[in-house]
Amino acid sequence: MSRTFLLIGAINGFLTVAIGAFGAHALRGHIEGYYYDVFQTGVQYQGLHALALLIGGLLCLHHTSAWVKGAGWLFLAGIVLFSGSLYLLALTGSRPWGIITPIGGLCFLAGWVSFGIAAWRITKMGQVKPDE
Repeated sequence: MSRTFLLIGAINGFLTVAIGAFGAHALRGHIEGYYYDVFQTGVQYQGLHALALLIGGLLCLHHTSAWVKGAGWLFLAGIVLFSGSLYLLALTGSRPWGIITPIGGLCFLAGWVSFGIAAWRITKMGQVKPDE
């Protein structure tokens, strides 16, 4: 699982830079300011959660916690749903895409809660507490 999250995180890091550059150079001045800001919000959240995926991949090297794995998949779902819907909204101007955005936001929130639970379950010696 570690390798999977590290790879997904790296791909999303790359995409964040590429999509951000596309927005800065191809979209600025060509779409309404509101939609440009929406696009940039998608880029920011994708970049932040690409880093979270990399952290999850590194954690999986040492802790085979289902909570860390769950967080990774939730972060990926959040990127697709949250950032993806914002990109589509900005590029098409079609407001219904915005309906999907909060679902992606909930995935991000659930991923951070899952990370928190994983952290809580790590003992002082660095071992994960057994399931109760």
